[in-house]
Amino acid sequence: MTNRGGTAPQTAPVGARFGHWSGFNGDVQCIVRDAIAGAVRGRVVGPDAATRATELFSAPGERWFADDRPIRIVHADASMFAGGLRALLLQSLHPLAMAGVAQHSDYRNDPWGRLQRTADFLAATTFGPAPAAEEAVKRVRAVHRRVVGIAADGRRYSANDPHLLKWVHICEVDSFLVAHRRYGARPLLRREADEYVADMAVIARRLGVVDPPTSTYALRSALNWYRTELAVTPEAREAAHFVLRPPIPLVAQPAYAVLAAAAVTLLPWWARRMLRMPVLPVTEEVLVKPAGWAVTGLLRWALTPTSPAQP
Repeated sequence: MTNRGGTAPQTAPVGARFGHWSGFNGDVQCIVRDAIAGAVRGRVVGPDAATRATELFSAPGERWFADDRPIRIVHADASMFAGGLRALLLQSLHPLAMAGVAQHSDYRNDPWGRLQRTADFLAATTFGPAPAAEEAVKRVRAVHRRVVGIAADGRRYSANDPHLLKWVHICEVDSFLVAHRRYGARPLLRREADEYVADMAVIARRLGVVDPPTSTYALRSALNWYRTELAVTPEAREAAHFVLRPPIPLVAQPAYAVLAAAAVTLLPWWARRMLRMPVLPVTEEVLVKPAGWAVTGLLRWALTPTSPAQP
């Protein structure tokens, strides 16, 4: 389904109003909102956030997905922050996929660069005009052609291997869906969840994934099928430690810690056991879940456009 109207999408990449804080003057709210939004967009999108938003969200032209498609609902929500962290933790469990990251990614020295490239890809393919979406896919495939090598166990890998592409894809789809189910502003209906998986399959095929899942049942089956290939390598442990405790400004550490804890609680039990992450049901229900709601809600409030025309 496509958007042929040539109008700017009504939903920005993260947004739904968190609400007004009672007792705050309107000007103070604007200052707080702008400060949070500027800091987040500067890290996630980059210094040219406003220009890039105009290119993607305000440019006329046909889109890959219509305004009412579930992929737009999910990718427009602040729950994507926790979902993205969960996806990285889950992806690290495949030794060949993790070898490619460890040997070819500069995530330790440039974590924000990788985050910005991922965010730009999701925004371009979900919300941007078709030419921008196609160009984003072209760039990713070009990068993948250079990511080849030999893992520590002697096996060869290639980032363009459809099998590895599928693993990375299903980790993202499952993580975004699970995070939205827990922290999304408006949970998807069961039918919409299946449609979201099908929407993501459209992008996956263009990236080279063969037979991507198109329903939540097929998604669960695919995840279970890969479990026999998973293992915790030293590279996976290092990546998980970095995801949970990255070098970020002191002022952002409490909010990030909450999102990281929320991401861990969203992992499947077998992944948590492999990564040696404890399960604390009472703590997670009483502390982590409410804190996750609060931080996600704050981000949603700050990143909501104040007018439909604002990117």
